[in-house]
Amino acid sequence: MSALRRLLRTHLGLWGLVELAESAQLCMSELVSNVITHVGPGTPTRLAVSISGTCLRIEVHDPEIRALPRLIESAGDAEAGRGMALVAAMSERWGVQLMPDRKITWVELASGSTEANGHTKDVRVSRTTSCLHLYNAGLPANLPGSSRLSAIAAEEVAIDVIADLLHWLRAHGHDPDEALDRAQMQFEADTLRPARWRKAP
Repeated sequence: MSALRRLLRTHLGLWGLVELAESAQLCMSELVSNVITHVGPGTPTRLAVSISGTCLRIEVHDPEIRALPRLIESAGDAEAGRGMALVAAMSERWGVQLMPDRKITWVELASGSTEANGHTKDVRVSRTTSCLHLYNAGLPANLPGSSRLSAIAAEEVAIDVIADLLHWLRAHGHDPDEALDRAQMQFEADTLRPARWRKAP
């Protein structure tokens, strides 16, 4: 669990949301602990963290669709049963989405931004958002959007842009695999380098 908490804090730092770290880590820990406690240790579980408009969204996916988290009232001195009450108190909203093969327990925390992309000061992110607008004018104006649907649509457009760039490289005699490797190395170097030492794009 401590490794997940550290990883979450790192991502929040990259997104400029360090102030949400404590509450986000607590909510994530409660959702994961619920799976361990009520479904069982060793259950295949997936954690997904994303920015959805002006909210930070944390999702925990697990295969047990019968064991649903619920809000229960517990005595003030009780050690158990208060997890989801804490999540509800610290978040904007939370819920459970049932899929044919799994459930998704999710929680959203307000980022404090009034704009969909206000969570980051990264020029590259802002520049890419403008590019995606031009690439697919049919997407909502608040890309990546204030809804889950528009965030998924933005991801699909981003994948199309990457694929088209690889086609362009190959058409001009470049090796797409080498370009991908170099881009990945540059991305990893940028994300590991402290922000004040990053080169201006």
